[in-house]
Amino acid sequence: MLRTALRNVFAHRARLVMTALAITLGVAFVCGTLVFGETVTQALRGASAKNLKDVAVSVQAASRRNPDSEADDTRSTALTGELADKVRAVPGVTSVHPVVNGTATLAAKDGRPLNADNNWQNLATNYAPDTPGSDRDSRFPVSAGRAPTAGTEMALDRRTAEKAGYHIGDSVRFATLGPTLTKTLVGTVDTDDPRVTAGGSLALFDTRTAQQLFLQADRFDELAVGSAPGTDDQELTSRIRALLPAEGITVTSGAQLANEQAEQIAENTKELTRMLLAFAGTALFVGVFVIANTFTMLIAQRSRETALLRAVGASRRQVVRAVLTEAGLLGLGASAAGIALGIGIATALRPVLDASGAGLPDGPLVISTDALARSLLVGVGVTVLAAWLPSRKAAKVAPVEALTTVDLTPPKRSMVLRNSLGSLLTGIGVLTMLYVSTQENGADNNLKTAGLGSVLTLTGTIVIAPLLSRPLIRLSGAFTTRLFGVSGKLAEENALRNPRRTAATASALMIGLTLITGLSVTGSSMNAALKAAAVGGLTADYKVSNTGSAGLDPALGAKVAEVPGVAESVPVASSNLGARGKFAALTGADPQRLGRVFDLRFSSGSLADIGPGKIALSDRLARSTGLSKGDTFQGTLGHGHKKELTVVGVYQQTRTVGGAVGTMDDVLPYADGGKLDSILVKAAPGRNTGGLDQDIRNVLGNSPLLQVRNQEQLTKAQSGQIDAMLNMMYGLLGMTVVIGVFGVVNTLAMSAFERTREIGLLRAIGLDNRGVKQMVRLESVVISLFGAALGIGTGIFLAWACGSLTKSSLPQYEIVLPWARLGLFLLLGLAVGVLAALWPARRAARLNMLRAINAQ
Repeated sequence: MLRTALRNVFAHRARLVMTALAITLGVAFVCGTLVFGETVTQALRGASAKNLKDVAVSVQAASRRNPDSEADDTRSTALTGELADKVRAVPGVTSVHPVVNGTATLAAKDGRPLNADNNWQNLATNYAPDTPGSDRDSRFPVSAGRAPTAGTEMALDRRTAEKAGYHIGDSVRFATLGPTLTKTLVGTVDTDDPRVTAGGSLALFDTRTAQQLFLQADRFDELAVGSAPGTDDQELTSRIRALLPAEGITVTSGAQLANEQAEQIAENTKELTRMLLAFAGTALFVGVFVIANTFTMLIAQRSRETALLRAVGASRRQVVRAVLTEAGLLGLGASAAGIALGIGIATALRPVLDASGAGLPDGPLVISTDALARSLLVGVGVTVLAAWLPSRKAAKVAPVEALTTVDLTPPKRSMVLRNSLGSLLTGIGVLTMLYVSTQENGADNNLKTAGLGSVLTLTGTIVIAPLLSRPLIRLSGAFTTRLFGVSGKLAEENALRNPRRTAATASALMIGLTLITGLSVTGSSMNAALKAAAVGGLTADYKVSNTGSAGLDPALGAKVAEVPGVAESVPVASSNLGARGKFAALTGADPQRLGRVFDLRFSSGSLADIGPGKIALSDRLARSTGLSKGDTFQGTLGHGHKKELTVVGVYQQTRTVGGAVGTMDDVLPYADGGKLDSILVKAAPGRNTGGLDQDIRNVLGNSPLLQVRNQEQLTKAQSGQIDAMLNMMYGLLGMTVVIGVFGVVNTLAMSAFERTREIGLLRAIGLDNRGVKQMVRLESVVISLFGAALGIGTGIFLAWACGSLTKSSLPQYEIVLPWARLGLFLLLGLAVGVLAALWPARRAARLNMLRAINAQ
């Protein structure tokens, strides 16, 4: 039986090639994901370990508000130069680097800000020599020039300097939380900090300058302690911990810190790996249909051979074992090819994700035996599992019965059972999704229910697909018959001949198109909602703000108003508002001027009614608190400040304004740092807005932190991440569509082989080569369009049902059908049908008529 299995594998190479490709692609996805995840994790761990290789003990201090400063944004710590000297005197300590941490956003040489949207990666620190009197900091080896030693100097890491276009001697513009600063670049350094190697930036200053920028004189965030060779770092950690005050200071060994960072890195990369594995699982799930379909057809075609084996003494168990052995050998060979392709995918994934802004660190490709073994096990296991049911079906056929037929029609009873089960699953799934569509309590509460309903709906549709195939294929057959005559009618009948096979082939396409359609509809709806939320009611031409939470100086509003071409400049601040146990953002502005740059729709009251102690509430906040016009309540502003407030109006909720509106005098004192959130700018009538944004930037110092964005840029900032995510998911789900194409090709090729004698007879009674090709092509198109229509319809339904889950966080959400993209998906189904039929149609047309008629 083993020899028989081997012979069958090599005897049907052409028939199994598409199945092998489906397995190969699925395994490649799994292997590529596992190798990529381990590579990124190892690279991050390696970079973290290198960055901490000379740190025996890390002494870190909690940041706190500077008690000697009136400004809210200045900070201090418990670590002083005196404590650093005490640590330096501990036996076994060879070096102490007092560290000052901060962030500095750089402007490139051409003026563009670097990493403006990822300010946390724009690191800034001090260059601290290893020992007093030394000029070398082992953490940052100087690659060119020298280290900064004066307040007018700075250094950059080598990659940042290259990316920004700076050379030694150039003036570098940057900003921390204050105005734009300029210093001279005197050197470049190398660093292993993973935040920098993963796409961030690093700016270095001398210690005194760093303290002026980020802390205060004689204060540090961390002491990085180096030890002599042979020193017990755990014991050294204990001695230093006993030496320092416990309040506000944490002492950790370098090894423990590295382990903590490694665990955090593993946790951070786990989510990406899980997401990629989910797509890999989808690809393998689609591959199951291709594999099962292939073995079902192969076993049907080999029924005479199976009967002879049974007649000469082969048991049912041996027949099953032979088929599973054949599947295992096929899975083994295809999985090996998939592993090789997966390693290539893992190599290509990093630059692809980096191009989209992922900022992954450099490192060698990590190919572990665990990843290879798991990939091989998955490939072989999926193939054998998919072949198990067909093998049992072959073993159950009686020898005499198998010798008298080639392809038995599935028993009606089994189809009834399948249709009943499919209807039940689909009905439960649809009812679950209809329930989800009525919920507006947020995704967190109903996400599991929505997931269960989606799985049940999709599974039920797959099970009931043979029943659905008849009316849909009859409908499409009416068009093919009218347009193509006899070839169209034959294509329709061939597609309906075996509903199970047609449904399984179409399902391989349907799954991928269901997911792609659902994502596309959800993404389009989210984009439309986010765009409406970003500029809903906003009539200003520009919004001026700072990156992150830096805020704007209140005096800058007057400066913007003086820019030629500016008709209105409206400063806006915000604070937290607590009202009857509910919390919302309270926007502060001059009510009269706010109406000139924002269109708020009031159901009661107006902007003119807002004044000291008098605020307007959004309709959502009013409903949740039970407050209405004329009510007075004890509100909580900022961080616990109590104030009596009166409601003078209710307006329609908008994302830009927030939950309530008050005067600037009522809000600004409780805003973070006493800073503005933004300045809304309206251009003068007739003034071309082109160039006005740069004029505003110039007046405000052209800081790299400064953002001056028009309405188009505001909407793009809201929807850009969704577009990037959708594009990546389209690429990942495209793998399932490719596997579905292989399934269609395989089914058509094997179906043409089954109908060899039939095709010969058709040729004998007058059907020419062109008609044969047309028949096979139309059958392929009908099956592909059936799968595409089913997938698109299911995807739209699931996206619509799940849309309500975003209502609580995004009230503007409404279902938006991207008609052009849906039409493209339908054309994709048509193209799949045409392309998949090229080889099978050509093969069928080349059959010799007489040999085909005599075929058994």
